Amino acid sequence: MRIFTREEIVAALDESAAMAAVERAIIAFAAGRAQSGDAGHFSFPAPGDAHVKVAHLAGEDVFALKVSASFYGNPAKGLSSSQGFSAVMSATTGEALALFADGGWLTDVRTAMAGAIAARAIGYKGGTLGIVGAGIQARMQAEMIRRHIGADRVLIWGRDPAKAQALAAGIGGEACDDLADLVRASDLVVTTTPATEWLIDDAWVRPGARIVAVGSDGGGKRELDPRILGRATVIADSIDKCLENGEAGWAVRDGLLVAEAIIPLGELLANPRAFASDEIVVADLTGLPVQDAAIAGAVWGVLAPG
Repeated sequence: MRIFTREEIVAALDESAAMAAVERAIIAFAAGRAQSGDAGHFSFPAPGDAHVKVAHLAGEDVFALKVSASFYGNPAKGLSSSQGFSAVMSATTGEALALFADGGWLTDVRTAMAGAIAARAIGYKGGTLGIVGAGIQARMQAEMIRRHIGADRVLIWGRDPAKAQALAAGIGGEACDDLADLVRASDLVVTTTPATEWLIDDAWVRPGARIVAVGSDGGGKRELDPRILGRATVIADSIDKCLENGEAGWAVRDGLLVAEAIIPLGELLANPRAFASDEIVVADLTGLPVQDAAIAGAVWGVLAPG
């Protein structure tokens, strides 16, 4: 088994090719052309959490196992809040082919790619982009969406105003002190926090708003007032996982949303549709193991010997 460093992995990643692979994986998952084990989720008092995921896309020569962790006190210790690795395995012999010691970077990248893919699918074509959060994923979502779709203006809100100011300065955006103002001004809102009490109030969300919710992926997390989903068209990367761990689950449990009305993201990508100009659309993303397999496979395709 070969071991690759983060630097080698970053150099090998073709962003456009990997993003296309992630999109194909989301479509394959919705069509039943992928295998993925039950995701393991662990919470720690640090505070922090970890996910263990494994998946294989039909027809691919490899499958991947991923461990990703988020420990929010790490920056104070001089460490990244994102940690983890991926292992690439042969789907023919079961051999361990490579270990990607990326420190969770591939997970962060594929999550940002999924955000951009979902944003385009729900009809965002550019304009004002509002980012809720000021951490690694907030920056990566802003940069990925701006590169692949565009944004005339990027607004940043964070629970720590100093971090929001620093992120805004680093990416050429604007820090916003009032979250309600950000939501009202944005054509697309992307939420990226580990909040366990919702941050965005239904009263702030105007007709025609587009929201990509990334932060709610387990452990009681939530970022959106469930009433928003009650009057929105809801898209989910995995209906089952979003009902279990995502924003959709809170709305369904409150009797505000019917699970059968949720549209799988992969189906929307395979059969694009236009949304009305006054339609609120929420993409609920909990993260798919097939995304990890897709991005790991794309990198392995570059780094594989021969």
